[in-house]
Amino acid sequence: MALSDPIPRKVLPLFHREGIEAVTEEELVHMLGLHPAAYQDLFPTKADMVRQVVNFDMETQKQEEQELLQQAANPVEEIILLLRNGIKKMSSINPHYISDLQQYYPEAWQLCEEYLQSYSYYQNMDIINKGILQGYFRKDINLQLVAKILLEQFNMMINPAIFPPERYGLGEVFRSIYLYYVRGICTERGGKMAEEYFSRNNL
Repeated sequence: MALSDPIPRKVLPLFHREGIEAVTEEELVHMLGLHPAAYQDLFPTKADMVRQVVNFDMETQKQEEQELLQQAANPVEEIILLLRNGIKKMSSINPHYISDLQQYYPEAWQLCEEYLQSYSYYQNMDIINKGILQGYFRKDINLQLVAKILLEQFNMMINPAIFPPERYGLGEVFRSIYLYYVRGICTERGGKMAEEYFSRNNL
């Protein structure tokens, strides 16, 4: 799915705002300005539409993160920039978007999990490894384990049985989980730098 594809680009913000199940296919047809038959040719089922939108979401997120990391001067800043982006994104997403994916669109949700395992895991591991070598993160941490924990914390965060969306905002949960964890893996040098970034970016 190309990032320039106009259909997922239009539908994704709607799903993020309203959730998936709250949007009917009739509403999608109207919003996209398509004839119903043309829509059915492109997306035989709503699951097909959701799968393409989620794939677009993952590709867009990857591009955004790569652009963010290019702005960072060191691994601590890389982590902070990714955290800030994650907090912003999770705070703006209707929690029903994620719960709808998990409950009604398992194939699309599998795309999200594959993204985490095949991209985010190795991205985290690379950043942490650089941070260890440069003296920002502690040398005694288990690199693979820390990268795995970061992913599992995300899975915990979006589990409605643990953090019911009607009681907890995803943005606040994200902030509470990750910012304290980052402090824990930093050396004194990295910790001071992290505190400066946290304060400067209002995290």
